[in-house]
Amino acid sequence: MPRYEFRCRACGETFELSRPMAEANDPAECPHGHDDTVKLLSTVGVGGVAQAPRPAGGGCCGGGCCG
Repeated sequence: MPRYEFRCRACGETFELSRPMAEANDPAECPHGHDDTVKLLSTVGVGGVAQAPRPAGGGCCGGGCCG
Protein backbone atom coordinates (compact mmCIF):
# COMPACT_ATOMS: atom_id res chain seq x y z
CA MET A 1 0.00 0.00 0.00
CA PRO A 2 1.45 3.41 -0.92
CA ARG A 3 2.57 5.86 1.75
CA TYR A 4 1.69 9.53 1.47
CA GLU A 5 3.32 12.42 3.30
CA PHE A 6 1.25 15.24 4.79
CA ARG A 7 1.97 18.45 6.70
CA CYS A 8 -0.32 20.01 9.27
CA ARG A 9 -0.83 23.72 8.72
CA ALA A 10 -1.88 24.24 12.35
CA CYS A 11 1.17 22.76 14.12
CA GLY A 12 3.70 22.15 11.34
CA GLU A 13 3.91 18.40 12.00
CA THR A 14 4.92 16.27 9.00
CA PHE A 15 3.52 12.74 9.00
CA GLU A 16 2.95 9.77 6.70
CA LEU A 17 -0.13 7.64 6.10
CA SER A 18 -0.51 4.32 4.29
CA ARG A 19 -3.69 4.25 2.26
CA PRO A 20 -5.01 2.91 -1.05
CA MET A 21 -4.31 5.00 -4.16
CA ALA A 22 -8.06 5.60 -4.51
CA GLU A 23 -7.88 7.51 -1.18
CA ALA A 24 -4.64 9.42 -1.93
CA ASN A 25 -6.33 12.83 -2.01
CA ASP A 26 -8.78 12.26 0.85
CA PRO A 27 -8.44 14.61 3.86
CA ALA A 28 -6.02 13.51 6.58
CA GLU A 29 -5.97 14.33 10.28
CA CYS A 30 -2.58 15.01 11.88
CA PRO A 31 -1.46 12.92 14.90
CA HIS A 32 -2.36 15.88 17.16
CA GLY A 33 -5.97 15.97 15.93
CA HIS A 34 -5.81 18.93 13.55
CA ASP A 35 -7.62 18.60 10.24
CA ASP A 36 -6.01 21.49 8.31
CA THR A 37 -3.46 19.38 6.44
CA VAL A 38 -1.93 19.35 2.98
CA LYS A 39 -0.53 16.40 1.02
CA LEU A 40 3.11 16.92 0.09
CA LEU A 41 4.66 16.10 -3.23
CA SER A 42 6.69 12.97 -2.61
CA THR A 43 9.94 12.01 -4.23
CA VAL A 44 10.82 8.45 -5.10
CA GLY A 45 14.12 7.13 -3.80
CA VAL A 46 15.83 4.89 -6.30
CA GLY A 47 19.24 3.35 -5.71
CA GLY A 48 21.97 2.99 -8.28
CA VAL A 49 24.21 5.17 -10.38
CA ALA A 50 22.96 7.26 -13.28
CA GLN A 51 24.61 6.48 -16.59
CA ALA A 52 24.44 8.18 -19.98
CA PRO A 53 22.58 6.17 -22.62
CA ARG A 54 24.78 4.30 -25.05
CA PRO A 55 24.22 4.16 -28.81
CA ALA A 56 22.39 0.97 -29.72
CA GLY A 57 23.91 0.46 -33.17
CA GLY A 58 22.20 -1.20 -36.08
CA GLY A 59 20.01 1.81 -36.92
CA CYS A 60 20.88 4.28 -39.65
CA CYS A 61 22.79 6.81 -37.50
CA GLY A 62 23.69 4.27 -34.82
CA GLY A 63 25.16 1.97 -37.47
CA GLY A 64 27.34 4.57 -39.15
CA CYS A 65 25.51 5.06 -42.46
CA CYS A 66 24.78 8.77 -41.88
CA GLY A 67 28.10 10.15 -42.75
